[in-house]
Amino acid sequence: MLGELLGIRVPIFNAPMTPQAGGALAAAVSDAGGFGMLGFDEDEGEESIAAQAALVGERTFGIGMSAWALDARPHLLDLAIRARPRLVSISFGDPKPYVDKLHAAGILAASQVQSRAWARTALDAGVDVLVAQGQEAGGHTGSVGTMVLMQIVLAMTEKPVLVAGGIATGRGVAAVLAAGAAGAWIGTPFLLARESRSPDEARARIAASNETQTIKTHVYDRLQRKPWPDEFAGRALRNPFVERWDGKEDELMQTQSAVDEFAKAKGERDYSRAHVYAGESVGLIDRVESAAEILGRIERETDERLRILKQASAH
Repeated sequence: MLGELLGIRVPIFNAPMTPQAGGALAAAVSDAGGFGMLGFDEDEGEESIAAQAALVGERTFGIGMSAWALDARPHLLDLAIRARPRLVSISFGDPKPYVDKLHAAGILAASQVQSRAWARTALDAGVDVLVAQGQEAGGHTGSVGTMVLMQIVLAMTEKPVLVAGGIATGRGVAAVLAAGAAGAWIGTPFLLARESRSPDEARARIAASNETQTIKTHVYDRLQRKPWPDEFAGRALRNPFVERWDGKEDELMQTQSAVDEFAKAKGERDYSRAHVYAGESVGLIDRVESAAEILGRIERETDERLRILKQASAH
């Protein structure tokens, strides 16, 4: 149903990672049969949104935004609407103030939810699509595992539910489809896509990491003075800097040498100190590919697993 509504062949959405999910990635995912998403945060301006949307062209695409950022800068929603997306996801806060405006513009509303309470908030807001985002996801996320959260959200609604967090192969996509989800919302594997806006140095760190080498932390939000709600820590690759300061953010912000060290590392793309947000599925990816290659492989694996499941259920 959702696939027909959005005009896509493959029930895979690239997560609207900021800033990695730009127009080139969204276009490539859409061309490969999935649904391309753009990621924007509170720092984005009209020129940036327009430029990335222009790269998508006439393809159907979506935009991801944070509710807390929109609360501070509500005009960002007007910029998103002006880009003419088919779907806008508003997450990490209550999307209710914005849903009617999206619907009036003929745009579907979605929301990433991280608990039963957030799913209820999104449903009460009138969103069209829910994204059950488990804590295995990269970037900002909650504290409930993907499998548990998926079951909770699917039991709450008949509306389309996408599943995010730790999905990087056809086995994962087939699992959520078999459970009743409408598709998968995939982030970390697309960080390695050639079309993403990931720096080469970050791609190298991601490809070399395994599933044990991530950490959920507030360190980088504090350093960058981004007012993310406390319940949504950011999952990033481990490095000596974040391990030194995780849980000691107040002390960190009073240690100017450490603040300067991070700023220098970020500028130099030194990811032994700077941050790379990524999920636990880094343990399933190890090379840079095109978005079409990534999506195509997952699609083939999904079809194969569903075929095997169908054969098994027939006996």
